[in-house]
Amino acid sequence: MTPLISVVIASIYKTNGVAMPLPKRMAQCTPDTKMALAKTAAALKAKGGALVLSDLFRSYDMQLGSHLDYVSGKKRAFSPPPGGSLHEAGRALDLALGALKMSLADFWTIAAQSGLTPIIDTPNARQSEAWHFECRGSHTIVYDYYKAGKGKNFDKPYQAMAASAIVSIGVKVDKFGAGQHDAYIQSGLIRLGYDLGNLDGQIGPKTNTALTAAGIGGLTADATATALDQLLQKKFPQEFFDATPHAPPIG
Repeated sequence: MTPLISVVIASIYKTNGVAMPLPKRMAQCTPDTKMALAKTAAALKAKGGALVLSDLFRSYDMQLGSHLDYVSGKKRAFSPPPGGSLHEAGRALDLALGALKMSLADFWTIAAQSGLTPIIDTPNARQSEAWHFECRGSHTIVYDYYKAGKGKNFDKPYQAMAASAIVSIGVKVDKFGAGQHDAYIQSGLIRLGYDLGNLDGQIGPKTNTALTAAGIGGLTADATATALDQLLQKKFPQEFFDATPHAPPIG
């Protein structure tokens, strides 16, 4: 499993008028996302700006609450139900645009260099979700896999990517039912380059063929997960190990 690690970073929240770091319940992310945040914050600081967040990680219940707020009209920005947001994977952040001290277009360049991807198509600060950026990591492979039509059980490639990222940190994705562990295995195989049809939490002949091709077929469930983790760690070490230099709080 990809670990979630704590991060100390500036936030929009205040206590008695004093700026506070992002609350601990949200201040968690994957190692590669932490590195992306650190690089972004450093680049902004060099240009007189700052990285200030309003959101980062959301638990299942936090995502559900955000979705219900959207459905009820309490929240205007779209928020999908649990299982559909990279916030649930510690891979999405919402930032304070005003703290950037630069145009959104200029920030997009910094974000790209740091490994962050916007969710909108053009740098329009007036557009909803202009503040939302993601560190998609190897789950971009799942997006491309579904875009190519290799999987067909999600309405959009983005939904498959989000589900892959969420199940990979051990957070429940309702769509996979009792097959959370098996969905993690399938996600890992897809990211390693194997074709096995749908990411659905159901181990069938195609998934078993992929496991054999990867050299980890015929193992127990726990042994399969351990062997898969080793392969993923070798190919995507930045997603498993915190390489961020020890320094003052990010931002």
